[in-house]
Amino acid sequence: MLVLVINCGSSSLKYQLLDMKKEKLIAKGLVERIGIEGSVITHELAETDDKYVLETPMTNHKEAIQHVMDALLSPDHGALKSLDEINAVGHRVVHAGEKYANSVIINDSVVDALKECIDLAPLHNPPNLDGIKACRELIPGVPMVAVFDTAFHQTMRPEAYLYAIPYEAYEDYGIRKYGFHGTSHKYMAKEAAEMLNIDVNDLKLITCHLGNGASVSAIKHGRSIDTSMGLTPLEGLVMGTRCGDLDPTIVSMLAEKMEIGHEEVIEVLNKKSGVLGISGISSDFRDLEKAMNDGNKRAELALKIFARKVRFYIGAYIAEMNGVDALVFTGGIGENDAYMRNLICSNMGNLGIKLDKHKNQARGIQAMLSTDDSPVKVMVIPANEELVIARETSELVKKSRDTSHKNS
Repeated sequence: MLVLVINCGSSSLKYQLLDMKKEKLIAKGLVERIGIEGSVITHELAETDDKYVLETPMTNHKEAIQHVMDALLSPDHGALKSLDEINAVGHRVVHAGEKYANSVIINDSVVDALKECIDLAPLHNPPNLDGIKACRELIPGVPMVAVFDTAFHQTMRPEAYLYAIPYEAYEDYGIRKYGFHGTSHKYMAKEAAEMLNIDVNDLKLITCHLGNGASVSAIKHGRSIDTSMGLTPLEGLVMGTRCGDLDPTIVSMLAEKMEIGHEEVIEVLNKKSGVLGISGISSDFRDLEKAMNDGNKRAELALKIFARKVRFYIGAYIAEMNGVDALVFTGGIGENDAYMRNLICSNMGNLGIKLDKHKNQARGIQAMLSTDDSPVKVMVIPANEELVIARETSELVKKSRDTSHKNS
C-alpha cells in the first residue's frame, strides 16, 4: 500500500510517500511560504541525494498540493506514473477536542467536527482542513485518514486533564487539557519498548519531545496518563518562542502595562517569549549555546530555565507513576543537543537517572545514553511522526476494506 502523508502548517506543508508493505520511504518534500512571496517546493527521492527545488507563486494549500502531485509525477524526479498508485492519504490534524480518541477515516461529518474544533486550535486546524479539502478535490475517491495530535492523550483521567476553574467551563466550552505531539509520544513509547525488548504494557516511560515546540508525557502501561501541554500548545515547558506555564494574572498585567489587547498578549506569549524572550537573541538553541560560550549570560540563563522546566516535569511524572523505567528524548533538540540532554539529566542520580557522557554524544540516531548501571534507562529515538501517520492510515483503510468485503 502506498500512503501519502500530508502535514499542513499555516504557510508550509511537509509530505512523505511511503510503501507500507516494507515501511519504506519513497519520496519526501517541503513546501514553504504558501501565500507569501517566495513560495518554494523542495522535493527529493529517498534513493538519491538530489533535490528538486522550484520557486513559484502558491497562493493557497490547493496550489501547494498540486505542486506536490506534479513533483511526484515528474518523469525527471518523480516517484509515480499515475496518482492512481496512491492507495490512501494520511493527514496530520492538530486538534479533535473530545470528538475522537483515535484516528478516523475522513468523511463529511469528520470535516464538520474538525471545523467545530477551530476555536481550540485557530492557528492549526484551518490549514489542516485546507489540506484535506485540497486532496479530496485533486485525488477524489482515495481514502483519507485524520491522525490527531490530541488522540493519544485521550486516555488521561479527569484529575489529570481538568482545570480547577468552574466545572461549567468544561461542560459548556470544552476547556480542559488536551495535550499535543501525541503521534510523537506514541511512536517513542513503541520504539523504546522494542529497544528494551519489553512489552510496552509492562513499562513506565517518560517521553520528551524537545524542539521549538516541546512537551513531556508520562506513559504508563502504553497509555498516556499526563502530558505537559494543555488546552493549547502554549502550556507546559518553556519553548523556543512560547512562555509555557504562567500565572494567568500576567496576561491582564501585560495588556495593561503594554497597552495592548488580549489577542496581542497571546501573540507575545506564543511568538516572542520562551528562550527567545529570555535571551533576546534567538529561539534556536544552537545560537544560544554559541552565545553562551561567548560569555552571554542571558543566553546561558535561557538554557538553564528550559532545562529546569523539563526536569520539573520529569520529577513530577516519576512521582505520578511511582517510578519510571526509561526516559526518552526526541525532536530537534532531544535528538541532537548533547549539552541540553546532559543539563536536563544532571543531579538526577537519586531518581535513578545516570547519563553516560560518552554515549550522550550521539546525534540523530537511535541510541542508549545511560550508564550500564543506571536504574532508569535513558535513550534517544529520532522522531518519525510521518511513519506513525502512515501506519495509522494503512491499518484503518485495510480494516475498512475488510469490513466492506465481509458485508458485501
